Amino acid sequence: MKKLLTFAGASLAATPALAHHPLGGMPMETFAHGLLSGVGHPVLGFDHLFFVALVGIAAVYTGHRRSAPAAYIAAMLLGCLAMSFGFGLPAKEAMIAVSLLALGGIVLSGRALTLTPALLIFAGFGLFHGSAFGDSIAGQEAAMGAPVLLGYLIGLGAVQYAIALGAGWCVERLLGATEAQAMNARLAGAVVAGVGLFLTLETIEGPLLAAAFGI
Repeated sequence: MKKLLTFAGASLAATPALAHHPLGGMPMETFAHGLLSGVGHPVLGFDHLFFVALVGIAAVYTGHRRSAPAAYIAAMLLGCLAMSFGFGLPAKEAMIAVSLLALGGIVLSGRALTLTPALLIFAGFGLFHGSAFGDSIAGQEAAMGAPVLLGYLIGLGAVQYAIALGAGWCVERLLGATEAQAMNARLAGAVVAGVGLFLTLETIEGPLLAAAFGI
């Protein structure tokens, strides 16, 4: 438990340091630029980072630790690609908050997902995470070209897949959580669900205040 809490605390403390993008605000112009941006993007926001890490943890208990996270990666890249061409999903930020709350709650419950529900959950929320990532691509110059987009998608997919596999390995091997009911696995779910709850409340705070007080 102490190891997990220390890890979670370090992750939160590291967030400001991770906010330094590899390109330092430079425009993306080449394949290498796109690749570096894709590698750096998932660790810039703890919401994306925590979700993909929990995908890897939940996948361990499906019995498909390598293939199950691929559903998230594929859907995330599809959402990103669609957004880069102007086809974005609505309420992305709200759905990302809900994704943390939902998957965090499942892992917190100690229930192991079977493969089909896991794939549906990972892929469904992956579309929204990818659409949010795609905002960065959509905001770049129209002439950035296919090499930049290709590099971005390769870097984005590769680093998130590595994060998912690494998180699953750490929780199972380093923390000894070999079953979904293990306390360390459930604590990981609690941390992510807590972040999801905070973000969800933050998202609905504005509309609720506006409805109640006309602000």
